[in-house]
Formats: sequence, structure tokens, C-alpha cells
Amino acid sequence: MVTVGAVVGIALVALGLVLTPGPNMVYLVSRSVTQGRRAGLVSLLGVAVGFLVYLVAAVAGIATVFVLVPPLFVAVKLAGAAYLLWLAWRTLRPGGRSAFTPAPLPPDRPRRLFTMGLVTNLLNPKIAILYVSLLPQFIDPARGHVAVQSLLLGLTQISIALTVNGLIVLTAGTVSAFLTRRPAWARVQRYVMGTVLAALAVRIAADRSRAAVATP
Repeated sequence: MVTVGAVVGIALVALGLVLTPGPNMVYLVSRSVTQGRRAGLVSLLGVAVGFLVYLVAAVAGIATVFVLVPPLFVAVKLAGAAYLLWLAWRTLRPGGRSAFTPAPLPPDRPRRLFTMGLVTNLLNPKIAILYVSLLPQFIDPARGHVAVQSLLLGLTQISIALTVNGLIVLTAGTVSAFLTRRPAWARVQRYVMGTVLAALAVRIAADRSRAAVATP
């Protein structure tokens, strides 16, 4: 149904996106460091459901809405880019904090942790662009049902994203302790993360590509 090349291609895209700092990483790390691994894993469950929402939308062809209403797609991209710029500023500003620096956050109940993970992922511009614009490029209508191809490729992306994010949750505390003992490394990590966030925001805002949907 889908080619090996398509699976490998979407897998590489998914790996590149999940390793790039963004709202999901910032939220999962902050919760894991301040409230423990269990809280991080509950938050990750919300993120997983967010991925499934996007996948269902892609399989159902709801992404065509962005094709039919281009200004809506632009609005989603610009809103996401603005959010990434805010995260970058919060990281790079004088006195800014690394995502791995514990902050005095009040503990949240599991329901709120799940909800915040879900909302954070649904508002993540990287994921929106992945499912609306990038995923259809790996689909070949000549090889069978478009919905099935979308499902298989989407599950590939979700598997990689959850695996990497799970490792981030499990190691966030260790990384935080390492950076706490080494202030110079913490500053480097903060500047690198903030710069990547800003660069990603600019790239998303400047991208003039349109939403694409594969049609049978």
C-alpha cells in the first residue's frame, strides 16, 4: 500500500521534528522536572491523543478545509510561529530559564496534565504543518486508498514521536541535574534551544507553501 521510501521519508521527517525544540518538548520537560516522571507520562498521554486527533482528521480528509480556505492555513501558521517566538524570547531574555531548569510550578492533577498535553499538541504549529502540508506529499493515490496510506504513515510518525518524547520524559530529571551542576552547559543549552525556537518560528512564518491534500 505504501512504499518503503514513503515510510522512511515520513520517519525521518518525524524524527527531525520531534528532536527540534517546540511546545511539546518544553511542556513535557517542564512537567517531568518539576512534578516527576509520572506527571510527564500522563502529559505525554495527552500529547498522544492530540496526535490521534490530527491523524483522524487527515484520514477523514478534513485537511481539505485548509486547502479551500487558504487564509485559515496562514492564520494557523502565524499563530504557531508567534507562540514559538514567545517561547524563544522567554528562553533567551536576560534571566531566562532553560526548559530543563526546575520552576516553582504547582502540581497539577492527572486530568489537567492530560488536558494540557492534549491542548499543547493540538496548538503545536509543527504538527499542524506536518499533517496538513507534509504528510500528503508521501501519499501516492495510484498505490491504493488514500485514507489507508494516511493512516499507516501517520501511525509511523506517532510511533517515533511518542518513543522519543517518552525518552525525553524519562531522562529530563537526569539532564536537569547535570545542567544544574554545570552552569556553563546550562547557558549553552538555553541559547541553543532559544535560537532553534526563533529560527523555526521565522521559517514557519516565512514559508509560503500552501496546504496540500492528496486526492484519490
